[in-house]
Amino acid sequence: ARYGSSRVPSRQSPPLSDLKNNYMKRLWQLAEGEHKGLKLSIFLAVIGVLLGMLPYFGVSKIVYGLFVGNKDFSFYLPWCFLILIGYCLKPIFYAKALAESHKATFSVLRNVRIMLLEKLPKMPLGTIIDTHSGDLKTTIVDQVEKMERPLAHLLPEMTANILGPVSIFIYLLILDWRMALLSLVSIPVGMFFMSLIMKGYAEDYSKSVATNTEMNKTIVEYVGGIEVIKTFNQGEKSYGKFTDKVIANASFYYHWMKKCQMLVSLSKNISPTTLITVLPVGWIMFINGSLEMSTFITTIILSLGIAGPLLAAINFVDALAQTGTTVGRIDEILNGTEQVHRRERVHLKNHDIAIKNLHFSYESGEEVIKGIDMVIQEQSLNAFVGPSGSGKSTIAKLIAGFWDVEQGEISIGGINLFNIPLEQLYDLVAFVSQDIFLFNDTIMENIRMGKPSASDEEVIEIAKASGCHDFIMSLEHGYQTKVGSGGNHLSGGEKQRITIARAMIKDAPIIILDEATAYIDPENEQVLQKAINKLIQGKTIIMIAHRLSTITNADQIYLIDHGKLVASGNHEELLKENKLYQAMWEAHIGGKEVA
Repeated sequence: ARYGSSRVPSRQSPPLSDLKNNYMKRLWQLAEGEHKGLKLSIFLAVIGVLLGMLPYFGVSKIVYGLFVGNKDFSFYLPWCFLILIGYCLKPIFYAKALAESHKATFSVLRNVRIMLLEKLPKMPLGTIIDTHSGDLKTTIVDQVEKMERPLAHLLPEMTANILGPVSIFIYLLILDWRMALLSLVSIPVGMFFMSLIMKGYAEDYSKSVATNTEMNKTIVEYVGGIEVIKTFNQGEKSYGKFTDKVIANASFYYHWMKKCQMLVSLSKNISPTTLITVLPVGWIMFINGSLEMSTFITTIILSLGIAGPLLAAINFVDALAQTGTTVGRIDEILNGTEQVHRRERVHLKNHDIAIKNLHFSYESGEEVIKGIDMVIQEQSLNAFVGPSGSGKSTIAKLIAGFWDVEQGEISIGGINLFNIPLEQLYDLVAFVSQDIFLFNDTIMENIRMGKPSASDEEVIEIAKASGCHDFIMSLEHGYQTKVGSGGNHLSGGEKQRITIARAMIKDAPIIILDEATAYIDPENEQVLQKAINKLIQGKTIIMIAHRLSTITNADQIYLIDHGKLVASGNHEELLKENKLYQAMWEAHIGGKEVA
């Protein structure tokens, strides 16, 4: 949603980086705190690669000695020792470099995930609720995990694998610049084919992430809705949607890899062929007397060591191209809008709610609340009614602090919500939604969630007051019964009553009930209604209801239509004066008679 306001400072969190187009620098910034370990890993990797070059130098000297007929064993011994040192020390330094890089990287991954999880509570609650859990899982789990390759491998290994051949090339330039250039001819040709792949790689990778995210969302939706799917015999249709997304994901990767296969093969087979130019041209220069034999042999041997590290470096180019998408997805959360309220708790004289010239839009840009004014008195029973999609729930969520207002003002006890700390605001409001969520824990702990300090005795008393106790005790493990993921071991009505109990134990002065009896069967509706009556005593109540018979005793009813407040009053007043309310009441009564 858009959160700008002409009356208060911008609440958009300052960007964590101005490095919008330099993702490696942004990645390095995310690794702050582990730079020492990563730099050490790069240094060790460079030493390891340089040590790996020693055998080439040693072999070149030995081959030259054999060509000139040197039979002095003492000449060969130091070069053999140099080769041995190179072979022995290279894997040691390489292993140590990877150990340091992984140690630092896993610390970075942990820190980034902590940053993401600490960021989420600072973002508007409504934004988090409206974000598909599959998207959050993809970012926090999958995308963060993909930082491991560029940090733990790309930085030390790619750096070292580039620096090693560069060192050889500089040495060859010193020996003979012509041979140095000849040793590189095949590499740019091979790199040309790789560049054709990389031209659209970032875009293809971004599409792969989007395809994978869609598949994850469908999987989460399919698994989460399996009960409904089975109940309404929609298995074939839902499974078809599920399989379509999985096949689409596999098909994308298949065609992407197929498109790249030939170019990758050409690149990896052409790049190492350095001898295709070094041998014939070098031989011509040698027989013409413009090239010494020692330089010719050294160039032949060392040129073989140039392409290998460069090809190893090329293997990380895909990780480099992926970094933009990876960092971009992480920054979508880290740079997301935060709700910035004052920190110090405030004293409220009362719990009156005042709304002045309220406007609000979702991310789509369509304005859903259009200049609403209303005053809700403390300890009064109020109802928001209106057609579906009129904006009733949005207003209630704005009062509860799910989002900050876009234009206008909401105040409690005469204090603007921006001047009430979010923690205090959440303590002030108990929000009971028709979208029930229970944690995969015991019934006791799910009720206690409303007041973590509550004793077992308090929980049981609240359960009795909310009409939960009898059905809880009928369960095999009573209050220690696990409710399952999302509460799927319980019926809709049972989950709703536990949600009411959770709100009751919170004992908040303002209570918002969004279709609180939506899942209750007729037998238990009276029980729940009694529980709600106990819950709302002495509270400021806002009820959102489609069944108008449940709010006829409200002190004030606010009729919302297309984001505007079109009428307000008690039930009798609206029934006499407002045609829309009359039509809604007649439709409701007619529906009850048909039932």
